Amino acid sequence: MLIRDEVSEDIPTIGRLVTEALRMLAQSTGTEAGIVEKLRADDALTLSLLAEEAGEVVGYLAASPAQVGKQGGWGLIGPLVVLPSKHRQGIGSALMTEALGRLRKTCIGAALVGDPGYYGRFGFQAFPGLRVTGCPPEVVQALPFGGEEPSGELIHHKAFGLNQ
Repeated sequence: MLIRDEVSEDIPTIGRLVTEALRMLAQSTGTEAGIVEKLRADDALTLSLLAEEAGEVVGYLAASPAQVGKQGGWGLIGPLVVLPSKHRQGIGSALMTEALGRLRKTCIGAALVGDPGYYGRFGFQAFPGLRVTGCPPEVVQALPFGGEEPSGELIHHKAFGLNQ
């Protein structure tokens, strides 16, 4: 498996992959590929990584700048998607491992909204003061790289349609 940065030729494939992979989730709004497009248009993709097997794109991870309260310097991970036919083969883990390695060089921590059972294996956890309005607190998670506990609203890029 190859983990690599996106190139312009990948953009249509990324949109299809994000839509297909998230279609099966109850919380999916169908707008997730559009979020990635808006992040790209605003030059707000800190990371745009693809997992490729035998020339086929099988996974994708995006990261964008975020704030926790008034503290900038956070990397927001999402979406992280894998083709449904390729689940449980380590693709998502490989993308996350690469992303965290890269974000550690430029960010004070990583944050996301997602399943604690999955993301906990990478060190993500909920913190009492960390929140996203309207989200259950256990799904709002962070991985500080320095040790300071994050506290405040996790502020996403405007492409996510939150914090407006």
